[in-house]
Amino acid sequence: MALLPRYVEGHNLLAGKSVLITAAAGAGIGFAAARKCVEEGCRAITISDIHEGRTAKSVEALKALGGTQQVFGRVANVVVEEQVQALVDDAEAQMGGVDVLINNAGLGGTRALVDMTDEEWNRVMDITLNGTMRMLRAMMRKMLPRNAGVIVNNASVLGWRAQPEQCHYAAAKAGVMALTRCAAMEAAPHGVRINAVSPSLAMHEFLKKTTPVDLLAALEAKEAFGRAAEVWEIANVMVFLASDYASYMTGEIVSVSSQHA
Repeated sequence: MALLPRYVEGHNLLAGKSVLITAAAGAGIGFAAARKCVEEGCRAITISDIHEGRTAKSVEALKALGGTQQVFGRVANVVVEEQVQALVDDAEAQMGGVDVLINNAGLGGTRALVDMTDEEWNRVMDITLNGTMRMLRAMMRKMLPRNAGVIVNNASVLGWRAQPEQCHYAAAKAGVMALTRCAAMEAAPHGVRINAVSPSLAMHEFLKKTTPVDLLAALEAKEAFGRAAEVWEIANVMVFLASDYASYMTGEIVSVSSQHA
């Protein structure tokens, strides 16, 4: 069995910064990123999710960490433009401006293309690609005029690599990569950076519930470390991209993966 890495403690990488994260309730990458941002000294954080109860619990869990008491939560669905605008406007008002957006909302699934319905295709596209675009657009409208800000999108190695029964998700994530690169070129003259992480396999409870055990085992076997990433390992790279240590990086897609070539 592969050895798990030691959890990396905070190093104050986000001191003085405010952060907004989508799909950040529960046990996935979004909440792991929120926790890391608090541990890295952010002055304020707003998390959003579509689940009201889970969002409230996640807010309380972040407050219990200490460090920052400015922790806000809002129920928002990234497929609804009005909710996206309300989320961004609230976060801006409550935190005195958003310094960092982590675009984490996305939806996967397993379905052969020949069996896929338009509804299944469109749902993955609307949440994963269009939702990322809506948040990106709304936040750029705030960041560009003040010539400051960082956005980190969540892509996937499936945007590069082929896998059966993943046509919708892979196409959406490839779109997130292209969106990241092009938006970054529009934002660069204003001093705003936009990058993305590209995880291969990050283990969390929702993935375990929705993915067959034999498929997870096969995917883990492709990883050099013989295991999936811990969600906080993905969050670590998100925080790096959000921090001033990545000041010369924009339009980049950073693979967070140990998959064999």
